[in-house]
Amino acid sequence: MLAAMFSGRHTVSKDSEKGYVFVDRDGKHFRHILNWLRDGVVPNLSDSECSELLREAEYYQLLGLVDGMTEVMNRKKDGEDTDTELTRTDIIKCVQSEKVRLRGVNLSGLDLSKLDLSYVDFSYACLKNVFFSRANLHCAKFRGRCEFTGANLRGALLAGANLQNACLIDCSFCGADLRSAHLQSADLTNANLEGANLEGANLKGAKLSNANLKGANLQRAYLRHVNLRDTHLEGAKLDGANLLGAIR
Repeated sequence: MLAAMFSGRHTVSKDSEKGYVFVDRDGKHFRHILNWLRDGVVPNLSDSECSELLREAEYYQLLGLVDGMTEVMNRKKDGEDTDTELTRTDIIKCVQSEKVRLRGVNLSGLDLSKLDLSYVDFSYACLKNVFFSRANLHCAKFRGRCEFTGANLRGALLAGANLQNACLIDCSFCGADLRSAHLQSADLTNANLEGANLEGANLKGAKLSNANLKGANLQRAYLRHVNLRDTHLEGAKLDGANLLGAIR
């Protein structure tokens, strides 16, 4: 919406002397909009302020912020404990060094969107409801039944990531890049993988009950003996996929 306003295609109301542009919205929360655009951090506000900011995010069509605020509000509604061992700032400091290991760390509910987390070892960590939208998780490790339930990985880069045995129930992978990812025995029950790129991914033994794979790219994916009976595959690309013994 902001890009459209200043694209030159629309007439905007300007102050004739100083050139300020007038936007007919309540400016109370605009600083949160700007801060999110700068660093991707979803603010933790009161219930009423969350609702107000959500309306602003919807107006400006900032889908990532809408998702983030919705998750924050849902956690507040459910009374979930969002206390974690580390903060987003701590993670940013960590990833600036080589061979980062966050094995077994509780990061539940943390906003890690847009961060470069490539090659980070998250094995055995608790990542429940973590916001990974558009994060770079290339070749990251998530071994040891890593707890991912309800995490948001929309548009995340997970090419080559090791997600063997990970608990990915109810996760959102819409548009995520999972090329050549290791998903052996991962639990993807109710996961949303619509439009995800799973080319060459290994899904041996994965649980895909009620998973949404509409429009997903499964070319050359390993799906041997996988139960696809309750999986939504409308429009999915399966060229060259290994489906020997798969239940459909």
